[in-house]
Amino acid sequence: MSCDFSSPQTLLSTLLLAPLGAAAVSGLLFRRSRWGAPILSCTAALVVLVCSLKLLLTLDITQGAYHFSLPWLELGNFKLNIGFLIDQNAATMLFVVSFVAFWIHIFSVGYMDDDEARGRFFTGLSIFMFSILGIVVADNLFMTFIFWELVGFSSYMLIAHYWDKDYAAMASKKAFITNRVGDLGFLIGIILCQWTYGTVSLTELSAQSVAPQTIIGFLLMCGFLGKSAQFPLHVWLTDAMAGPTPVSALIHAATMVAAGVYFMVRVYFLMTPLVLDVMLWSCAGMAVLAGFCALGQTDIKKSLAYSTLSHLGFMGAAIGLRVPEIALLHMAMHAFFKATLFLCSGSVIHACHHEQDMTKMGGLAKKMPITFAAFLVAGLSICAFPLLAGWYSKDMILSAALLSKNYPALILLVLAALGSALYTGRMLQMVFFGKPNSEHAEHAHESNLWMTLPLIVLGVIYSLGAGWSLMGEKVAWLGGKFLGLLPAVSVASFADKYNELHHQLAENGQVTLMLIVGIVILLVGMGGAFLFYKTVRGADALQTRMPKLYFVLEYRWMDTLYNAYIAKIQQPLANMIGFFDTLFINGLAVRGVGGGIPGLFSLLSRRLLHTGNLHNYVFWFALGALFYGAALIVDWSTFFCGGTCGQ
Repeated sequence: MSCDFSSPQTLLSTLLLAPLGAAAVSGLLFRRSRWGAPILSCTAALVVLVCSLKLLLTLDITQGAYHFSLPWLELGNFKLNIGFLIDQNAATMLFVVSFVAFWIHIFSVGYMDDDEARGRFFTGLSIFMFSILGIVVADNLFMTFIFWELVGFSSYMLIAHYWDKDYAAMASKKAFITNRVGDLGFLIGIILCQWTYGTVSLTELSAQSVAPQTIIGFLLMCGFLGKSAQFPLHVWLTDAMAGPTPVSALIHAATMVAAGVYFMVRVYFLMTPLVLDVMLWSCAGMAVLAGFCALGQTDIKKSLAYSTLSHLGFMGAAIGLRVPEIALLHMAMHAFFKATLFLCSGSVIHACHHEQDMTKMGGLAKKMPITFAAFLVAGLSICAFPLLAGWYSKDMILSAALLSKNYPALILLVLAALGSALYTGRMLQMVFFGKPNSEHAEHAHESNLWMTLPLIVLGVIYSLGAGWSLMGEKVAWLGGKFLGLLPAVSVASFADKYNELHHQLAENGQVTLMLIVGIVILLVGMGGAFLFYKTVRGADALQTRMPKLYFVLEYRWMDTLYNAYIAKIQQPLANMIGFFDTLFINGLAVRGVGGGIPGLFSLLSRRLLHTGNLHNYVFWFALGALFYGAALIVDWSTFFCGGTCGQ
């Protein structure tokens, strides 16, 4: 019996099991090996990329999704299948995850070179790859939830890589617990979906054209709020920067947090207008808030973390604006330029001997030209510089708000875009321009090829040209199977909606207006940041000149609220419940029944039976024999109920 390695089922099984096998072998055999785990993990990532490309270049998903499933569990009338579903949305996510993850694996080899626990690190990366790929290809909600939890576990493990440092241990627990809050609602929503519709299969739910229910939509959205770190479950993401920088790039910028957006796009047909409206305003507000809070951080990774929160808000707002295809487009573009920015920050941190404070950097443009070029292109892309990757998606989100005449949402998103330009210009000025502000920055030099090659591919190439795929036939190659830098089947998931919105703008004469708005945002944001932050050297200009405003942006308001709730409400309540549990349940009920009553009979036994008196023993023996004989000869039914007990 032969295995057809060209069949979609085999390719999907291979790309899913390759990282799992790598994690198992690395964890068992190469935990202390210097090169064993990195080689195995990178090989598995390459296998995933090759299988993904082979699958996307052979399947014609534009004519219909590929679906394969097998029975897994049967309990009475309840049946649960496990299988694969590759539609246009899954095709985009599959390419993004496999492509970005491969280059981050390569970067990690150089970045973790001096880490004694690199075997454990690469094992965790492989477990994460297995988990996130499971979410991408899952064909039902229960299977999605299983891999959803595995992603949470692997994220917890990777954030806690430096487990001997208190801040890393606390950050991993915070991420794990916060996500479990959202996942509880997510699980209840899945159960309610099964109860209401009789299935959790995405293909069956879509085919049945089920009537969306608001409660199910809100419960499923809880998973998105936790995984994509949106209000009020956003507090874990910035603390998660305690993990190694490649973890920040892979999990908390490109793939894990994007999984929530991807899931919401997949179940968009289950969302009611009320759910979408709540999502719009919540995410638009987060986009603004997080964008400006990035100005209150001197840690380069935490500033980028707030940027991630802001752009996840953009994606959620796009879904709320009823353009989930554009949300998926921005998710793909964001994966390229945000992964680049995090990898560039890792290159800078590595060159500055693990210094993360931007006020102690400066003047690195000449010392690290490749890192600077990649950061500049990715930074301009995140600010929606015309014709760069981020411009195509971010501009369309603003355009969707304009075309829907939702002007309050448009204002919020314009402010969020201004925040992006401000914090990007600030980072460029503080890190790469001016003069070095520390000895480490003075002696910094460009990173090795392991680290710079991913910057060139993801930053200089993809952050620049990924959006060119929307130009269609003008940039088609490989027989039309690739459009620009993306597979044609993935472009199909959002190209039609992009072209539709663009045509509507053209018909309304608003193309020039949106271009002017974008340029003004760039000039005011980046230009203002350059001029303002160059005025102070070796410190944050906003913190120096406007300390009260800086305090407002830096202060963790939600963390303070949650800590107050835990200290004043949850902990006293838990103490009271614990007291009653110890006194009544564990004390009286368990120990009283389990120990008190036998103890009482033991006491009576010692007083009445075990006396050491022979006459006493004869008495009790005779009494027992009397009762035993009576039990044999007396008709107890007649004695107690006159012989009618059995009638």
